Amino acid sequence: MSVDAKDFKLAMRQCAGAVALVTVGAEHGKRTGLTVTSACSLSDNPPSLIVCVNRNASAHARIREEGAFAINFLHEDHAVLALTFSGQKGVNGDDRFAFGQWTRGTTGAPVLTDAVAAFDCLLAQEFETKTHSIFVGEVRGVTHSDEAAPLVYLRSSFHVPHEIRGTVSVGDLDSRHLSWSDFS
Repeated sequence: MSVDAKDFKLAMRQCAGAVALVTVGAEHGKRTGLTVTSACSLSDNPPSLIVCVNRNASAHARIREEGAFAINFLHEDHAVLALTFSGQKGVNGDDRFAFGQWTRGTTGAPVLTDAVAAFDCLLAQEFETKTHSIFVGEVRGVTHSDEAAPLVYLRSSFHVPHEIRGTVSVGDLDSRHLSWSDFS
């Protein structure tokens, strides 16, 4: 049975994803990056993340060449930055770094100074699929801030979870069935 690509995309739009910029390039003029919702933690020993990058993206070849990249998770004031790095503003390559405040990480990768969380990574492994590569980054540096709400992409729009009601600690969960009323 084959799943229609349109149905797959419509279903995935119902799944919220944290918005991040994957950035690469130690030298000015050779930096690039892209907007993703496909970055997540892999392990805490060693600290590592994965990110899926389309092989047609300009950052793909640069990540292989540099052997390093950063994953910068965005906050509520970064929606224009997310659109800029997605290519929707017509800005490409190194010109994208004219927006936002950047520093150089331990690996040389560009790190967004006011990201909700930023991970400076060495490329540890790569797995190829038909259209994308899954890059495993071993974390060499990390910054984070609890000050701003994270930017989330859901149903083709950016959202900010300003209030998280009914937060449940993992230690508070037991084997009982939870209903929505448990969280309101």
